[in-house]
Amino acid sequence: CSSLAIGTTTGYRLFSLSSVEQLDQVHESNEIPDVYIVERLFSSSLVVVVSHAKPQQMNVYHFKKGTEICNYSYPFKILSIRLNRQRLVVCLEESIYIHNIKDMKLLKTIMDTPLNTTGLCALSINHANSYLAYPGSATSGEIVLYDGNTLKTACTIPAHDGPLAALAFNSTGSKLASASEKGTVIRVFSIPGGQKLYEFRRGMKRYVNISSLVFSMDSQFLCASSNTETVHIFKLEHLTDSRPEEPPTWSGYMGKMFQAATNYLPAQVSGMMSQDRAFATVRLNISGQRNICALSTIQKLPRLLVTTSDGHLYIYNLDPQDGGECVLIKNHSLLGSGKMEENKENDLQPPVPQSYAATVARQSTVPSTSTMPGYSEDGGALRGEVIPEHEFATGPVCLDDENEFPPVSI
Repeated sequence: CSSLAIGTTTGYRLFSLSSVEQLDQVHESNEIPDVYIVERLFSSSLVVVVSHAKPQQMNVYHFKKGTEICNYSYPFKILSIRLNRQRLVVCLEESIYIHNIKDMKLLKTIMDTPLNTTGLCALSINHANSYLAYPGSATSGEIVLYDGNTLKTACTIPAHDGPLAALAFNSTGSKLASASEKGTVIRVFSIPGGQKLYEFRRGMKRYVNISSLVFSMDSQFLCASSNTETVHIFKLEHLTDSRPEEPPTWSGYMGKMFQAATNYLPAQVSGMMSQDRAFATVRLNISGQRNICALSTIQKLPRLLVTTSDGHLYIYNLDPQDGGECVLIKNHSLLGSGKMEENKENDLQPPVPQSYAATVARQSTVPSTSTMPGYSEDGGALRGEVIPEHEFATGPVCLDDENEFPPVSI
């Protein structure tokens, strides 16, 4: 989460997220109009672009050199693209294509997948496993977990009763979060086993459309945003963890009574009663707009980033100890002429909607070895990970410039 890529009616832009006050534009391209997908490979110069002008064609660029590496055409509209240092995944409505990112060769085509009109899929950013998750049913919340390295199905997870709406891996690919179209319950599963680890309830009063689901890089927090004005941040901890003793209040007493009662209730009911509330929340100035969130560390402090489809980036402070309401500290406009909008903290008005093709905020950091086991410039070989030798064959994709754009401060 150290850079931001946006698609616009005139092309696409890449920004660095190394500072709260200043948003540096790394690159801007106006060669292809109406870009609705733009995915950058971490902090390298490789970027994948899809335009409404040619929705069946994927263009891969080295934006620093200003060259096109390759382009591929597919039988139907491209709905989403995911990539890590091993794989590039192209998702269509009823099929998924898996490419080897080193030479862009097509390795596997998963045909006749259940109808997936939104192109919902998730790819682990940890290339040591390259797990891919996608809906296994159009009517229920079944998840197919596919191993992108061995090109075999690992397992299926019966995650929800209703159809899926959101999927997200943590940074190491050891956990997978999911939400259904109802948007009331978010579940976290272990990977590759598929056991349910956590269950969070974001609300019972109304159904919502979860538009963004993302882990923090250390996997301690999970953020969920929707078409409502509230963003929820959950803390991944067990109820048995050591916590300060609650004061002897009536509510505390009743809470202990309910907790004791769960031992005698059916598993489904007791699970619902033991769900944690949101650890932290954000109330946006707007609702009803598509937005994408990220949990990142900027200038050594934890931040919540919210990018909205009208072209604004909101940066909030997150208290990792006490949680609560996150404080808005900066609002940047992404659609100006390279100049950032300066807004006072107490003078933030709802932005005026503008025509905007798509906004994509992907995890784009170059993880340090301490926060991202399995990530290294040698592809993980020094850590004893077994990765097929052909993965490092010389190809048109040069990945040796990870630190060139943007300069990442640790």
